Amino acid sequence: MAEQDHEHAHGSEHAHGSEHAHGGRRGDTRARIQHVALELFAEQGYERTSLREIAERLGVTKAALYYHFKSKEDIVRSFTEDYFARIDALIAWGRNEPPSEQTAQELLDRYITITMEGGEVFRFLERNQATIHTAGDGKQRFTQFRPRLIALIEIITGPAAPPRSRIRAAAAIFAVSTSCMFFMKETPEPELDAVLPDPPDRDELRKIVLEAATDLVADRHDAIRHQVT
Repeated sequence: MAEQDHEHAHGSEHAHGSEHAHGGRRGDTRARIQHVALELFAEQGYERTSLREIAERLGVTKAALYYHFKSKEDIVRSFTEDYFARIDALIAWGRNEPPSEQTAQELLDRYITITMEGGEVFRFLERNQATIHTAGDGKQRFTQFRPRLIALIEIITGPAAPPRSRIRAAAAIFAVSTSCMFFMKETPEPELDAVLPDPPDRDELRKIVLEAATDLVADRHDAIRHQVT
């Protein structure tokens, strides 16, 4: 009986491990599809890229690609879904941390990471608004982001913060998003070069943006310290 139990447990562990491995492969394939699709969209344009070309560069059949994404629109939609999933994870982390200046700075630092790692996607979406988005799509994304913005603000300021502190926290979040998307670039851009002739590298940009965002929210935590003392 013990031997049978051992064999059953071993079989369950093997099946459980196989399921996780299979799930991991699915996730890896999905990420590879997104990466290759983004490359092709940048190289030859969204409209001129087909699912067949994406599948060919990946070295898979079109049917295999369909398993993950039924259309180019599905791939583009997945970029936004993944971004919001990361924001939701950040919010969950922040809600489990004690309200403090350190928590606010760490939250902004993590938000910078999310924004910088999604920079290529954001630039693609911004440059292709006319072909891949309607006004309704943009409104829907803002509607999805708004409750998340409120949650991030409350983690930074606390739920009972005055309007001044909440506005400064929102400005810090917008400063991160705008600065990372605007000043991160892989290739020369004449319009950006006119604004920033000698752009910083990625690490330096991160430091500058975090410093600016932290300065905006520091006012709130200075006020809290004065109240305590």
